[in-house]
Amino acid sequence: MADAAPRLVELAEHALSSSFPLRLRAWDGSEAGPSGAPVLVLRRRRGLRRLLWRPGELGLVRAWVAGDIDIEGGLYAALDLLSGLVWERGENAPGFGSGSSSAAASGPRAVLKALRDPATYRFARDVLALAGPGLPPAPPPEEVRVRSGLAHTKRRDKAAIAHHYDVGNDFYELVLGPSMVYSCALWAGPDGTLEDAQGAKLDLVCRKLGLRQGMRLLDVGCGWGSMVLYAAEHYGVRATGVTLSTEQAAYARKRVADAGLTDRVEIRVQDYRDVRDGPYDAVSSIGMAEHVGSRQYLEYARTLHDLLRPGGRLLNHQIARRPVADEEAYHVDEFIDRYVFPDGELAPLGATVSRLEDAGFEVRDVEALREHYGRTLRAWVRNLEQRWAEAAAVTSEGRARVWRLYMAASALSFERNRIGVNQVLAVRTADGGASGMPRTRAEWLS
Repeated sequence: MADAAPRLVELAEHALSSSFPLRLRAWDGSEAGPSGAPVLVLRRRRGLRRLLWRPGELGLVRAWVAGDIDIEGGLYAALDLLSGLVWERGENAPGFGSGSSSAAASGPRAVLKALRDPATYRFARDVLALAGPGLPPAPPPEEVRVRSGLAHTKRRDKAAIAHHYDVGNDFYELVLGPSMVYSCALWAGPDGTLEDAQGAKLDLVCRKLGLRQGMRLLDVGCGWGSMVLYAAEHYGVRATGVTLSTEQAAYARKRVADAGLTDRVEIRVQDYRDVRDGPYDAVSSIGMAEHVGSRQYLEYARTLHDLLRPGGRLLNHQIARRPVADEEAYHVDEFIDRYVFPDGELAPLGATVSRLEDAGFEVRDVEALREHYGRTLRAWVRNLEQRWAEAAAVTSEGRARVWRLYMAASALSFERNRIGVNQVLAVRTADGGASGMPRTRAEWLS
């Protein structure tokens, strides 16, 4: 008798003290749950064993990456419904992919409580039988293994960057499109292409930095070279880009050579802490500071401050999480840490501004681009889904599943104001306090 799905939904509703919002289809073909809702497909018993051994987010993610579970009928809608069950939600709670201030999610606690309840013990035992015997399944190969040493040392940072970025330039070409910009785009209206929106963002950065012919620009975390190429081509600067990713550097150098800009653009595999050839007229840091870590952030800010000439500007483009009541209790999201950004950390906007000021910067402008990032992520997800077979072939099926889940969930987090992204423009003032800055924002945006 095919009855796994009804039995699992019954247990889930008892454990969570709420209705299960998705329809469930089990490996035996049985279904249960509200008709018309997105379908959570439990393809194999192994997926249930992952959830039983590790209830909550990490068990779900491992089952997803391994292909033990899938979703039909709308990934965004399903994630929105699941977020209220698996990840704690409150007015100020961070969203999926942004970390949490609580020690444990409500889902695992509820499941453990249900298993201790004599009224449900027999039923839980039946579910264990459904899952089948065996030890916990090994994590998917895409999961980061145990790391040694202190976080944010140069060696460990290089390894973390390699995990995230050295998965194949071909894969990123499929996801990011021709612009090869891996950060929030700037959308002018309902129409327009992703490439146009990324070009608008790069141009906005150049204008905020006040770039002019012959200036020296340092791009920290230069990725595949899009910012330095744009600044050299359109503003005539001499640009240096640094990255810890050897694959990114090789790709960026080829782009520079193809554009005939080797005399004006240099790409280095180098830690920002090792840059010694200042002063620069401007520094851009776009989507890089999330890798720095809270304990290292003041050093990061001081390093960039010291690399600038008096009057030089910094444009820091960085994702921010919502503040929580007890900042000391904040911990990094398990999915993000193990599958996407090892050792990555998000900070509240206020903490970022304070550290920049502590380093000696004068903060002159802050612009929030939160809604723009949700739309950017949806464009990347669409690119991935449209070329799924190619993407899986150039990396792995599991890695493609990681990125689809990560980007879709992150899009929802930006749209629901669980995380944001901000451009902070700061200046190293000269002796006597002169900034050289325009009097109003309108002057540098004109």
